[in-house]
Amino acid sequence: MSNETKPENTAGHGNYERQDLNAAGIIYFLLALSLATALCAFGIRGFFAYLEHREKATQPAVSPLLTNVPEDTRHVTPGYPQTAFPNPKLEEDERGQLNGIRMEEEKTLYSYGWVDEKAGTVHIPIERAMDLLVERGLPVRPQGAAAQNQEANKNATGSGKKDTKKK
Repeated sequence: MSNETKPENTAGHGNYERQDLNAAGIIYFLLALSLATALCAFGIRGFFAYLEHREKATQPAVSPLLTNVPEDTRHVTPGYPQTAFPNPKLEEDERGQLNGIRMEEEKTLYSYGWVDEKAGTVHIPIERAMDLLVERGLPVRPQGAAAQNQEANKNATGSGKKDTKKK
C-alpha cells in the first residue's frame, strides 16, 4: 500500500468527478421513461374499457314500465328525477325543506299572530309569555272545586256498578 497523497488542486473548484455526463444516455433514459408512461396509460385505458364493457353486459334489464330512462344509469343527467318521476315527490331538497320548517317554527315562537281569528285566540312570543307568567303566576283552581271534582268522579264510577251478590 502506498501512503502517497495526491496533490490538491488549488487552482480549480476542488475535488469532483471530472468525467462529463453522456447527453445521449440522458436522452435515451427520458425517451424510455416517456414510452413506458405512454404504454401504462394506454394499458390502463384499455383495462378500464374492458371493465366498462363487462359492467354494461352484466347490468340487469330496466323495467319496461319506466319511461325517460337515461342510456347510462350510472351517470344521471341534471333535472332527470324531476322529469322522470310522477308526483308526489318526497323530499327532493331535505335541507331546504327542514330550513323552511324551522323558519316557520321560529316565526311562530317569536311573533304575534292569530291562532283562530273567529274565536279571538292569538299566539304571543315565547319571551312575552314567560314574562306574563312571572308577573301573573300560574292559574290555580280554587280548593273547593278540586274536592267537588273528586266526589263527582267517585259518584260517577260508584253508581255504574250493579249488585251481583246472590241472596
